[in-house]
Amino acid sequence: MNIIIPMAGMGKRMRPHTLTTAKPLIPIAGKPIVQRLVEDIVATSNEKVDEIAFIIGPNFGKEVESHLCQVAESLGAIGKIYYQHEALGTAHAILCAADALKGNVFVAFADTLFKATFSIDKNKDAIVWTQKVDDPTAFGVVKLNAANEIEAFVEKPKDFVSDLAIIGVYYFKDGENLRNELQRLIDNDIKIKGEYQITDAMDHMLKKGVKFYTDQVAEWLDCGNKDATVYTNSRILSIKQQSEQLVHATAKTENAVIIAPCFLGENVVIRNSVVGPNVSLEAGVVVEDSRITNSIVQAHSTIKNARFDNSLIGKHVVYVHQAEDLSLGDFSTKQ
Repeated sequence: MNIIIPMAGMGKRMRPHTLTTAKPLIPIAGKPIVQRLVEDIVATSNEKVDEIAFIIGPNFGKEVESHLCQVAESLGAIGKIYYQHEALGTAHAILCAADALKGNVFVAFADTLFKATFSIDKNKDAIVWTQKVDDPTAFGVVKLNAANEIEAFVEKPKDFVSDLAIIGVYYFKDGENLRNELQRLIDNDIKIKGEYQITDAMDHMLKKGVKFYTDQVAEWLDCGNKDATVYTNSRILSIKQQSEQLVHATAKTENAVIIAPCFLGENVVIRNSVVGPNVSLEAGVVVEDSRITNSIVQAHSTIKNARFDNSLIGKHVVYVHQAEDLSLGDFSTKQ
């Protein structure tokens, strides 16, 4: 089986953090989003993975490319880099890895994480993973027939047809057929709002007799904006605290309280502070005289005299809130 990870998007909803770091490379509990994604797919699917194809922007850099290939190799697969030079939609992105579209193919877009156990029935033509949502009008959804097969893909339905939202994770038994259907969109310039969409390819496959089925994830974790990413970090910390070593051996604390779950990276230093719960401090972070909860502080940042909650701090940030020398009388209020 080959895994294809489209991750070349600009991540505009995550700015300013994505001005210097691609969204799938933002760390969640100590690992980039995309690394957690592929690790979880491989760990839960019980399928032999031959190749992991990463579809990236041309300016991600050799260091990022090398790291992605190392992630693939650590999972027993070959890592290959493909480029999407222009943002032309989901179908176009996948087709950029045309050489990897062969045999059994698993496609996962690198802006979400999820909690699931994949049970791939190789006899099925295709599987689309979904999650029940309260408001399906904001999502693409699948409509099922009496045999529990997908009979339609509906984009942001105004009237209720289904509450099963498509989360961007797919399995295809025949990668070559998928490649041909994606190429058909390009050749015939079939677009929606200027972009080639995978749902158009799947809809055409459905009409030609390909049988699509759905499977549900236990939890769908979005990383599309700051608040969602901070929440996802808290959930991943909670999920992984029993199975991963979240505190690096070189992390140092002096007169500090750490409230689990937290990730403390290599050479983190915490002095006279309370950190946690649900906090990730990446490598080289220094925290002094501060209180931090429900936040991510990226590598080599320094935080002093601060109180953070629900925050995402970038790399090499220096935040020093001015210390105050106060004399407050009885019944005083300072806000």
